[in-house]
Amino acid sequence: MTEKKPGNIMVPPSGGMLRETIVRVKLIMRLMGDKRVNFLLKLLPVASLGYLFFPVDLVSVIPAISALDDIAIMGLGAYLFVELCPPEVVNEHMQALTSNVSSAPSSDDVVDAEARDISDK
Repeated sequence: MTEKKPGNIMVPPSGGMLRETIVRVKLIMRLMGDKRVNFLLKLLPVASLGYLFFPVDLVSVIPAISALDDIAIMGLGAYLFVELCPPEVVNEHMQALTSNVSSAPSSDDVVDAEARDISDK
């Protein structure tokens, strides 16, 4: 078990699932417009989006399960597209996106300030 050191402050990750989803969608849009990504690979997110509007579902017996397979196909298509893109292109776009998103100061930032004691009199 690890011990917490008194000087270390743990900062929770900012954003959450909604922010991660927005960044992922922006990443996919940027990769779709990048000429370094293979054209045939760009068909993967288009096909998974097309499946969303396709009138026949793989599982149409139970209505709730029918919606889940649409979500699964969309997620799988997005995941495979990003994973199959060239890593250097993905890293370049991801770095540009995260530098815009996270504007929180890092722990290396130094704030120059003056302090003064105030008496209770």
